[in-house]
Amino acid sequence: MDTFRFGFRYWKKYLPLSVLSKLFSLIAILCDLTLPLLSAGLLDYIIAYDPANPPASGLLDFLYTGSLGVPATWELFGNLAIIFTCVLCTRLLFLYCKNIIFQWCGLRMECVMREETYAKLLSLDGETIARYNMGELLTTMNRDTIIFKEMYSRIFMNIFDSVVSIIVCIVLLATLDTYLLIIPLALTPFIIVALVMYLKRARKLFAAIREGYSAINLDVQENVDAVRIVRSFAAEDEEIAKFDKCNRRVCELSCREVRLSATFNSVFTAFQQIGYVGTVVLAVLLVMSGNIALGALTAATTYVTKIISHITQISRSFFMMQNQLVSGGRLKHFLTEKSAVPDCPSALVCSEKPHIRFQDVSFTLGEKQVLKHISLDVPYGKKVGLMGGTGSGKSALLKLLSRIFDATAGEVSIDGINIKDYPLEQLRAEYSYVFQDVFLFSNTVDANIAFARPDCTQEDVFGAAKIAQADRFVEKLPDGYETIVGERGMGLSGGQKQRISIARALVKGAPVLILDDASSALDMATEKRVLAAIKKNCPDQTLFIATHRVSSVMDCDEILFLRDGEIIERGTAQELIAKDGAFAAVWKLQTSDGQLDDSSYGAGEE
Repeated sequence: MDTFRFGFRYWKKYLPLSVLSKLFSLIAILCDLTLPLLSAGLLDYIIAYDPANPPASGLLDFLYTGSLGVPATWELFGNLAIIFTCVLCTRLLFLYCKNIIFQWCGLRMECVMREETYAKLLSLDGETIARYNMGELLTTMNRDTIIFKEMYSRIFMNIFDSVVSIIVCIVLLATLDTYLLIIPLALTPFIIVALVMYLKRARKLFAAIREGYSAINLDVQENVDAVRIVRSFAAEDEEIAKFDKCNRRVCELSCREVRLSATFNSVFTAFQQIGYVGTVVLAVLLVMSGNIALGALTAATTYVTKIISHITQISRSFFMMQNQLVSGGRLKHFLTEKSAVPDCPSALVCSEKPHIRFQDVSFTLGEKQVLKHISLDVPYGKKVGLMGGTGSGKSALLKLLSRIFDATAGEVSIDGINIKDYPLEQLRAEYSYVFQDVFLFSNTVDANIAFARPDCTQEDVFGAAKIAQADRFVEKLPDGYETIVGERGMGLSGGQKQRISIARALVKGAPVLILDDASSALDMATEKRVLAAIKKNCPDQTLFIATHRVSSVMDCDEILFLRDGEIIERGTAQELIAKDGAFAAVWKLQTSDGQLDDSSYGAGEE
């Protein structure tokens, strides 16, 4: 029931159109169910009319008793043919309008759900997103939205049509002869029992198929991203075998679903046939006894067949609904997921010169304590270096600044106000972030650099590229700044992608620049030029540099050396070298005779 209510949130905005389409559907149904009565009139009053033994009275007898012509004449036949054609055309017109309206509403609902799913994906924190694999997210956004909207745009409409048709057919049958209701009423309990048995199996099977498609999406996404790794390790055969296993699993489950569906359809078709034969036999007996006319026999047979057919249609709709409920349940679960980093609706605005402070901050991710009792004071314009081994907590500390994660204990503040009290949009506008895992969009170099400020000028883009030492290699690309770099920056070297990423951060022009191992793919000479250009062109900007290279942090106002999430040393480069501790040990490894050793890097990459 929760899933139905969840879907109704999206459908209710189309309720007026939905009511209109149901009105159109009702008109179409009444037209459809009038046709058997007209056919009965043609048979009783034209083809088999006997003046000595006129047919029993019926709903449309007023049409055949002089209003449209004398019985058994071409005049009556012509008029009935015109009425028949008009009723048929009216039915088709209203069916067309109903289908157009309902399908439009369904597509709009699908569009809105997909937009909300995408917005939800971008709003969730890193820890929550990590609980989903990429295949699951793609399946939720694409497949589940399509399947779930079918319940409102098609299944509910089919059920409505069938219920109304059954009610009208029962009323019309009762006007012919109440004995004709015996067959459909006798079959209904058997149909309900069979339906319940199939629904239990269908729900589990559709859930398994959905998980199978998620596994396929994940496998494809991973191998597209890692295609160069797969080729370099000559692992194509292993990955193909892995994909084939997932694919065969989905195929096997789908075949089981086909068999279940075929059995379901066969059983309910059998109910239809039994109902049809039983009705014909009963109607013939009634005709022979003189209770109903021959035309009424054809109408009654049609109505009973329609009743059983619509009961079967309702059963099929409930069968297919199991698939839609599975998709709806997954959508509901994702869209109602609570972020571990909730936004704050306050009107606070961050200052243009933020004063950042960490006060006894600790952070736990899962069961691992990543940061322990971090305290740090960063007035505007301060340059802070972060060093330490892999997994020491450098990146985690920086991610706390923009609330990609939230501190487990302690407080991170800006200008004395806890960052949790700022709206996320305001808070994240304070930072220009260069991640260690560089991501470029499949777009032009110009668009990638201008990502944070699409309205920036060409001079802004060129200036940022020059500071990031990217201008020379970009100008040599086939189309310069208009060159499409390819998905995830394919076609560029690691160092080139990093420099475009740095330029992108510089164009944003935020008061705080964060370089999270942002120059790891650059040679030391290029890195030196990039950092020098940043300090020259952005002298007042607060700067955080997380790195493994001593050369990157030598000019920082304060350096923190982390190990296992704790600050084990802090101070300027000269102070830490004098302490002869962990920082000094790294400095000695990376220098030769007290000078930074970059001889192995030549003149630097272009």
